[in-house]
Amino acid sequence: MKKLAIAIVLAALAGPAFASGSHAGGHDEKLAVGEPGDKTKATQTIRVTMKETEDGKMLFQPAVIKVRKGQTVKIALKNGGQSDHEFVLDREDKILEHKAVMAKFPEMEHADANSIRLAAGQSGEIVWKFTNGGEFKFACLIPGHYEAGMQGDVSVATN
Repeated sequence: MKKLAIAIVLAALAGPAFASGSHAGGHDEKLAVGEPGDKTKATQTIRVTMKETEDGKMLFQPAVIKVRKGQTVKIALKNGGQSDHEFVLDREDKILEHKAVMAKFPEMEHADANSIRLAAGQSGEIVWKFTNGGEFKFACLIPGHYEAGMQGDVSVATN
């Protein structure tokens, strides 16, 4: 009983931090993948559909995004599936870290500029400035979705 009480208290204390969508230091933390962009400075719109297939796979179309360092893009997202999906943009290690937290708190809400959760049929967007070159990931971290194939790659060219 004592362990249960401790677990409840820890969960309650963790709740506000998770509800804010931040897991490692708050919204002031710099992301290697970049920063929220100014919509008026977007030079490209990338349309991404999130969906499930009849054989149980879950995917993003396209699953590869290529941009340039310093470029601001609008990522226009459409959930064409039958269940909720999310789009989280970050370094691969941060994606996997976030995935582990989501496994423990599957109903966690996000309030970060690099992520969005959409119900079936909904659309939304992320405006992002890619400030660093390199290889990054995007994924749906709702439990089971990543494993079903819902992940993609972002390549940020430096030239």
